[in-house]
Amino acid sequence: MEDAFRPLLACPACGGVLAADWTCGGCGARYGEADGVVDLRLPGDARTEAVRAFYGHAPFPGYPPRDSLDGLRARAERSPFARLLDRAIPGDARIVEVGCGTGQMSLYLARADRLVVGADLTRASLDLGAAAARRFGSRNVLFVETDLNAPGLAEGAFDVVVSLGVLHHTPDPRAAFRRLVRLARPGGVIVLGLYNAVARLPLRLRRTIARLTGYRWIPFDPVLRSRESEPERHAAWLRDQYRHPEEHRHTHGEVLKWFTETGVDYVRSYPSTVLGDEPEDLFEPAADNWAFEAWLSQVGWMGSLGGEGGLFVMVGRIADAAT
Repeated sequence: MEDAFRPLLACPACGGVLAADWTCGGCGARYGEADGVVDLRLPGDARTEAVRAFYGHAPFPGYPPRDSLDGLRARAERSPFARLLDRAIPGDARIVEVGCGTGQMSLYLARADRLVVGADLTRASLDLGAAAARRFGSRNVLFVETDLNAPGLAEGAFDVVVSLGVLHHTPDPRAAFRRLVRLARPGGVIVLGLYNAVARLPLRLRRTIARLTGYRWIPFDPVLRSRESEPERHAAWLRDQYRHPEEHRHTHGEVLKWFTETGVDYVRSYPSTVLGDEPEDLFEPAADNWAFEAWLSQVGWMGSLGGEGGLFVMVGRIADAAT
């Protein structure tokens, strides 16, 4: 199965093709693989290395005790977004999840004839994902340690590029998005999750209270309450949401500008910015895109998304070379 993944990977230094022994045919650099994780990471800048070290102490999200593939899928499918994403992706797609963390979404999507590459810069997180893949018997997912600044991923190789919650932890999210777009083939789809500047406000208020009380009191956080009986997952959420060393927040309109700059056609957002719209197909273009309506929607997201950190998703499609 490893051979099937090799065309999806590349030398992070020069973009060259990798041989069976993980040697680059272009520059001769030698990489390696251990315990189901391919090491294609080059040293990053100080801010990137700080984020890597941060997640190395508490990989996020963790796995519950005695987890199973059925349990993971049942947990994922409690999210309407996860169900919509899985339904929209063809059964033979080539998928990369950039910033996969411990790999739960990658494992969820790795069904039918799909090939899924879960990429992250933190080895501790990837080790948890690879161990879960072995426990679950998941053979069509491969985990790769790499950095989006110099990704060990082949340009134009993927039908679907998923990045849920990583770009806002990079030093320059706009530049990181430009690199992300290059991974998709013509006609491919980008699924981008970011903290929304408006919907994030309730958590920022909770974080202010937490810091003032020395983290002894964090009010109104439903995720922390739901994880009180799982200390490791509770601690991971607390660190990720309240103590992260690098965080940025973005609006719908700002990301639309990124799409325009990189030639990505806007498809829709999730939740939808069209009031009353409930999409049945995540990859079907929204009925319209009115800036004022989008602002009203983002204000409403403080109530619907604010409890879990204000993450929203924007979907775009790379222009097809034939068009």
